[in-house]
Amino acid sequence: MSATTRYAAMSRRAAMTAAALTAMVALAGCNSGASAPAEGDMAMGAPEGAKVTVIEYASVTCHVCEAWQKENWEAFKAAYVDNNKVRYVFREVPTPPAEVAIAGFLVARCAGEDKYFDVVHELLASREQFVTDPRSTLFRVGNGAGLSNEQVQQCVTDEAALAAAEERADAARAAGFASTPTFIVNGTKVITPGSPSGPSMEDLSKAIEAELAKG
Repeated sequence: MSATTRYAAMSRRAAMTAAALTAMVALAGCNSGASAPAEGDMAMGAPEGAKVTVIEYASVTCHVCEAWQKENWEAFKAAYVDNNKVRYVFREVPTPPAEVAIAGFLVARCAGEDKYFDVVHELLASREQFVTDPRSTLFRVGNGAGLSNEQVQQCVTDEAALAAAEERADAARAAGFASTPTFIVNGTKVITPGSPSGPSMEDLSKAIEAELAKG
């Protein structure tokens, strides 16, 4: 099988899981209690058990996630993550094209915990190119994180890693997320009606500050 074919299909099993996930999400509501630690969580900021935990369900192929990152990430990170005011948790949700999203997440994990978010954010910043030309984008971003092309190739075809990605996708579905990006602050979903790029920084800050102010 050629490298191009691998990147287009990745894994029949993974693609089927992601397709089922997408279909089931439409029927699920948000579980406001989904704030407990989950297997495979990637986090920044305050340690586990922090007074405030912000969970983002998102995908590297989601255009709304891309917009949220461009509009809000740096301000959010500076206000709450860099100073350890909150524990920020990222949970992977493979959105269409799901096999491409899964590949991106796998490469981010192969890069290591210290570079995971660098890879995720670079893929979001390159989302249009990533969706249309995943192979070259993954090589470029992976190389930037210290991975060789061969290592990137191994990442996206590792059966154990694909199985783990499926389990994380199942866990996200079980949590009842409705769309990406979805933000949960201490178990409560934050919504900005009419926003084309997910919750506004203003509404997210209000929710966070309310939790920080509690005794």
